[in-house]
Amino acid sequence: MSTFTALSVFGERITGKNARSQNVLAAQSISNIVKSSLGPVGLDKMLVDDVGDITITNDGATILKLLNVEHPSAKILVELSQLQDEEVGDGTTSVVIIAAELLKNAEELVKQRIHPTSIISGYRLACKEAVKYVKEHLTIGSDEYNQELLINAAKTSMSSKIIGVDAEFFSQLTVQAAQAVQYTDPKGMSRVPINAVNVLKAHGKSAKESILVAGYALNCTVASQLMPKKILNAKIACLDFSLQKVKMKLGVQVVSESADQLEKIRERELNITKERIDKILKTGANVILTTGGIDDICLKYFIEKGAMGVRRCKKSDLKRITKATGATLVVTLANLEGEESFDTSSLGEAEEVVQERICDDELIFIKGPKARSAASIVLRGANDFMCDEMERSIHDALSIIKRVIESKALVPGGGAVETALSIYLENLASSISSREQLAVAEFAHSLLVIPKTLAVNAAQDSSDLVAKLRAFHNAAQTQADKHNYKYVGLDLYNGKCVDNKKHGVVEPLVSKVKSLKFATEAAITILRIDDLIKLQPEPKSDPREME
Repeated sequence: MSTFTALSVFGERITGKNARSQNVLAAQSISNIVKSSLGPVGLDKMLVDDVGDITITNDGATILKLLNVEHPSAKILVELSQLQDEEVGDGTTSVVIIAAELLKNAEELVKQRIHPTSIISGYRLACKEAVKYVKEHLTIGSDEYNQELLINAAKTSMSSKIIGVDAEFFSQLTVQAAQAVQYTDPKGMSRVPINAVNVLKAHGKSAKESILVAGYALNCTVASQLMPKKILNAKIACLDFSLQKVKMKLGVQVVSESADQLEKIRERELNITKERIDKILKTGANVILTTGGIDDICLKYFIEKGAMGVRRCKKSDLKRITKATGATLVVTLANLEGEESFDTSSLGEAEEVVQERICDDELIFIKGPKARSAASIVLRGANDFMCDEMERSIHDALSIIKRVIESKALVPGGGAVETALSIYLENLASSISSREQLAVAEFAHSLLVIPKTLAVNAAQDSSDLVAKLRAFHNAAQTQADKHNYKYVGLDLYNGKCVDNKKHGVVEPLVSKVKSLKFATEAAITILRIDDLIKLQPEPKSDPREME
């Protein structure tokens, strides 16, 4: 029996059925917001924040991050999509939809007097069996792994995004960028640090005129127009301090007896910076990048030596440049003897550093770095909204390519995995002779929400398409000669079931496995709650009443 009582701790308490219903309703509300944006023909959302900034996107994690959600259970789903985004980079919408559907079906079981503990153990069993089945039966093996599969995985990720119409062009671009920064770690494993791919945005021109630069692009310009705009065989110094006139620290007082002494002090202040610049330039450095400023009076020393000086660089950019060029980010010139020096080993090397004009901005390109290859993508688009959404799409595609290269395991997309698991878990449920049978059957039923939602968003008859898809997967699991039907998924543009392995609709295995695990854990977390105690904020007393 549910009760609604006021507590003596100045708050309210909702228990039993009411608490669970509220939690499920909150989860459903979150799911309904992102549901229509799932799939290659999903719709976009326009979000306007409290200061009027507009974001247009169909990325589940971005939508939920921008929502100011207050309900504690709904917050769990918002955090769930963020976790999927950090771990995999894609599949943020589907993980929320599955979690909400699991909760909805669990509530139905609770209404039939099945205890939540039985449902939770059934869900855990179903999730474990589902992951095992995907890994053993639905994986496209590494022996078939090639460049084409990488491009297809990137295309599948992009199909639901704004750049879906140019997926062929952008998939090539992102695969080339990922392969440019790919390296092999000491254990012999392939690694793709996608942070090493710098994505810059510039308005103007069409999306297809976006370019990939074999090197690192820096959104800065040279400090003076008299400096060279192009340097070959660059020796790069990365500094994390300012090259400005040295000023006395706060609280330091200098008492001078004459104006001449004061002039000498000012001259010495200037000379300290000049000596520092000389020490750096004497090592052969011809490109100096600093996070701080460079005084106008100090620029002439660089110009005289024909060196390029760039000020106000982002520290995150410099850290990536040091990795790519083999440089060291120098925080101070002080050495162990208490004097100042700059070592040649701190310099990085690159074939060419050049300043080029893109749109209204000047960018500095560091091409052919010595230590590790780098890549930069300069995105072009009609306006800020389009460029921002393109950047999110490129990030998702790069994350997917990273997962494919590192794990070398793919599964068919288009609802194939969810439908295959639904059939398998239904058959498994009928072999379980305990209460968990009902929970496993509901888990199987919940997974069908993905193909159903994909079909509804594509304006197709979802009941008809999902029934056909289930028939294909049932044949694949029961008839040995129709084993290859396990790759059949939805073709949403033509409204029919096709072999998605042949059609190149593939996703990384890790994306499906993680989304199943995360969705199950989130549903279980919310399902365990049967008591909600909400404390009221303490009333703020008016100081005038105290007087």
